[in-house]
Amino acid sequence: QVQLVQSGGGLVQAGGSLRLTCAASGRTASPYAMGWFRQAPGKEREFVAAFRWTGSAAYYADSVKGRFTISGDNAKRSVNLEMNSLKPEDTAVYFCAVDTRPGLFSSSHYATSDEYDYWGQGTQVTVSS
Repeated sequence: QVQLVQSGGGLVQAGGSLRLTCAASGRTASPYAMGWFRQAPGKEREFVAAFRWTGSAAYYADSVKGRFTISGDNAKRSVNLEMNSLKPEDTAVYFCAVDTRPGLFSSSHYATSDEYDYWGQGTQVTVSS
């Protein structure tokens, strides 16, 4: 199976920045897309951003657009999520996920958690006022 290892996260003041990384290993040599989701206490898991290597396409939730940047490194089979201008409402556990199915899907596909096959362990991001 595919293993996803997350790193980054932590505590930062509002307006600060953090970088999350997610690296894939295992049977899938080249994951088609990788995404980030987050879940705050008492809330449903929500989409944050995704990266598709074919076409180097990036997708963002409206809540993070313009503040977060996702990028992929195909050689390392990893993605970075650069989070800038962080807000307290960004506080959540962030999960990395991989979509192993090749294809060109609509943007809604990458924002749907059920479309992803494997998940990382999660990492806490806390943004203080």
